[in-house]
Amino acid sequence: MSEILLGVIVLAILLLIVVFFRYVPIGLWVRARASGVPMTIGSLVGMRLRRISPHRLVDTLITASKAGLNVNIDQLEKHFLAGGNIERVIKAQISAQQAGIPLQFEQACAIDLAGRDVLEAVQMSVNPKIIETPPVSAMAIDGIELRAKARVTVRTNISQLVGGAGEETIIARVGEGIVTTIGSSKSHKEVLENPDKISQTVLNKGLDAGTAYEILSIDIADVDVGRNIGAQLQMDQAEADRRIAQAKAEERRAMAVAREQEMRAEVQEMRAKVVAAEAEVPLAMADALRTGKLGVMDYYRLKNVSADTSMREAISKSAEIEGEKANKDDPSK
Repeated sequence: MSEILLGVIVLAILLLIVVFFRYVPIGLWVRARASGVPMTIGSLVGMRLRRISPHRLVDTLITASKAGLNVNIDQLEKHFLAGGNIERVIKAQISAQQAGIPLQFEQACAIDLAGRDVLEAVQMSVNPKIIETPPVSAMAIDGIELRAKARVTVRTNISQLVGGAGEETIIARVGEGIVTTIGSSKSHKEVLENPDKISQTVLNKGLDAGTAYEILSIDIADVDVGRNIGAQLQMDQAEADRRIAQAKAEERRAMAVAREQEMRAEVQEMRAKVVAAEAEVPLAMADALRTGKLGVMDYYRLKNVSADTSMREAISKSAEIEGEKANKDDPSK
């Protein structure tokens, strides 16, 4: 029985030792003390309980201490719990210190929590970055299209990283400046002869205001001649005018056809009335003969007048036909 009790005690002691070394990283505490970093075992145990990796915080604190940064464990733990990257923040501070760039720990943490890469920002302050714009098309006053491509050299403005605009804004503003410069040029040849005119105009506009970058230079990498947009617009306008005129002519023709059809209908109606009236003449004459208003001799005289009129019309038509034939046979007439 005593042997069983002794075994349980030994097992309990071993379990306590495992738990102790699991939550109390003695080796990490020894390494921190050996590196000259003030650290207590209670702080390490507290990190374990708060589910924070003690190795990350202690290693980062040792790096900061060796670099001469005034950072304590509470600041690192606060930034770590906020979701920040403590390693990149410390590396950014070290790089800024070596380059002589003023960068406080709180400022670096704010930049990191804002979603920007603080280490890359510091590196860009030392080594400027080149941003290449896509081809920007614009038309000069003479109607010729030009396509320009620019290379913008920028460096990070640390004080504007939080809340400042990014690369997309720089590209958009440079593109706007290119369009304005080309559009205000009287001839596309002026831009081709002096491409630096675009750079000067864009730089004078202060396009980096309110952005996270400072523009150092703008170089026009390429300028290509595109289409003659002015001539194309004139051709399109002429074609549009032609179609409008054609549509109006078609409208007038349709109205004329409609009017002609109306007049034909009126003529046919009048002819129908004349035919109807002529059909009533024999009836009226018969009635006049029956009632004695018209005598037989009067009727014969009317027939003679009608026949004489028809004969005269036939003679005049035959004379006109003979005259036309004579004119055709004698070209001199």
